[in-house]
Amino acid sequence: MIANYGYMDGSGEYFISIDSSKCTGCEKCVQACPGKVLEMITDDYDDTIAAVTDEQRHKIKYTCMQCKPSSGERNLACVTICEPVAIVHSW
Repeated sequence: MIANYGYMDGSGEYFISIDSSKCTGCEKCVQACPGKVLEMITDDYDDTIAAVTDEQRHKIKYTCMQCKPSSGERNLACVTICEPVAIVHSW
């Protein structure tokens, strides 16, 4: 299951998508995120997976901006560290 977190405003869409079927619960993304956007939760199947905190769900545009590379790449710390490629970020 893919969970999309974020919102759309006049300047674009800001999402972090987490594929719970790929997430291994390793917590590397939580540790790598300087903005404290991610946390580990227990889903309906008792699996531990990454999720965006309630506090950050509508702040993704601003909180994730500190990781946005100036070279135009779109790989944030959480995306880069996620070995099973369970996290995708889009602006």
